[in-house]
Amino acid sequence: MRLLKTIQQFSIDHPNRLAFVNRGSTLTYSDLWNQSSQLASYIIKQTKQKRSPIIVYGHMGPEMITSFLGCVKAGHPYIPVDMSIPIERIRKIIESSKSEIFISTEAFDFETIASYPINHISENQLDLIFNSKDMVVEDWVKKEDNFYIIYTSGSTGNPKGVQITANNLQSFTDWIVSDFPIEEQRVFMNQAPFSFDLSVMDLYPALSTGGTLFTVTKEMIGNPKALFDELTDSNIQIWTSTPSFAQMCLMEPAFSDEMLPNLEVFLFCGEVLTADTARQLIERFPNAKIYNLYGPTEATVAVTMVEITNEILQSHNILPIGYCKKDSQVYIVDEDGNELQDGEKGEMIIAGPSVSIGYLGENELTDKVFFDKNGVKAYRTGDVGYRKNGMHYYQGRMDFQVKVHGYRMELEEIEANMAKSQYIEACVVIPVYREGKIDYLTVFIVPASNSFEKEYQLTSAIKKEISKLLPAYMIPRKFNYCTQLPMTPNGKVDRKTLIAEVMA
Repeated sequence: MRLLKTIQQFSIDHPNRLAFVNRGSTLTYSDLWNQSSQLASYIIKQTKQKRSPIIVYGHMGPEMITSFLGCVKAGHPYIPVDMSIPIERIRKIIESSKSEIFISTEAFDFETIASYPINHISENQLDLIFNSKDMVVEDWVKKEDNFYIIYTSGSTGNPKGVQITANNLQSFTDWIVSDFPIEEQRVFMNQAPFSFDLSVMDLYPALSTGGTLFTVTKEMIGNPKALFDELTDSNIQIWTSTPSFAQMCLMEPAFSDEMLPNLEVFLFCGEVLTADTARQLIERFPNAKIYNLYGPTEATVAVTMVEITNEILQSHNILPIGYCKKDSQVYIVDEDGNELQDGEKGEMIIAGPSVSIGYLGENELTDKVFFDKNGVKAYRTGDVGYRKNGMHYYQGRMDFQVKVHGYRMELEEIEANMAKSQYIEACVVIPVYREGKIDYLTVFIVPASNSFEKEYQLTSAIKKEISKLLPAYMIPRKFNYCTQLPMTPNGKVDRKTLIAEVMA
């Protein structure tokens, strides 16, 4: 595989260049390649089934990426499992994937999964394997072999494994490296845990350009002072994160180009990037380029992008998600699968070489959303959007459409318009159910600085502003104020926590 050959070449030409750095932990390209080769040889000896998945458990340490490469150099896809994932979900992943090996890069109580026929490699064993001097035997994944499998939430309550092949990943990585202003030897920020596919956007573009990965751990996110101290010393040049994480950072006045003077590029994906967030970033980082990307896990991270400039901000209230990458196509279709004209809203269908081959062991579920379109693999996203002059616009999830007292509306449209208020820093709209149907909408708001003494005064001011943008039936009935919206370990707004709060 060309990606692996590129990393190997960097290990030969620049053996002492850092591939990873974080809080005192470093990993050179030479060590990355040599240690992963030793692990690959060990895996080949321990596995009975060719191409069987291997679970890699941990957080954001260097052993994670070394283990990833060790798996694929042995011809096996890896399944990243973050420490934040509950043990019951881990058990479901083991059952679904039928993995032969469970690698733990952090302390893990193997007794919790001892009933499963799986070989456990502890962090201590892993260290011995990395530093062994056995003869190296490798069998790299290639073409349509799975490179990694990421488990996402399933509508049935069980996680489903999205299979990403070597070809899928190569298509994505080639696009990021060729179509974005990313030069060699850059420092990439890694904010998303490896079990979230946003991490792929920084991991493999970094390794394929001889760059360095700087990880932001959950401990850093939980301690803002430590986080900003680390960022100040990081020399980050390529920033990859969810918009929610950037919004959190913007609440710190010192978060600017003085803190990160070498920052060149922002890459945002995984959530809607609001115009207000982009505007603040342009003001604080005038020399950096900001890109909005879109794509589901099933199409390998992202397939569209656009640079957000002042011109875009002046002409758009809701930011576009951009143009599709050259080797792929985004279709807008109606309920019957017919392609729609420019400006007409419908479901977004993605076709191209980065579209997954389907869900691991879930043929019926795969057949529902994956199909061949004109001889090319395609995926029904469940996302609503439209196209205008080649530019694509995201309009929310089909399953985020709700009906309240007979009115059909999209929650993300309400959020986007409320976010335009001068009094709102961030917000999330949640439907409140009574007897199986939606009774009303409530909104959780992180307020911007204001002079109001009472919450009801702030609420009145916000309603006055948004009534110019939304009809009365779309304005939430109840307003809740908080200092920060809860976030999932992946860096997205934790809607489930907010739903549980309103239902309590």
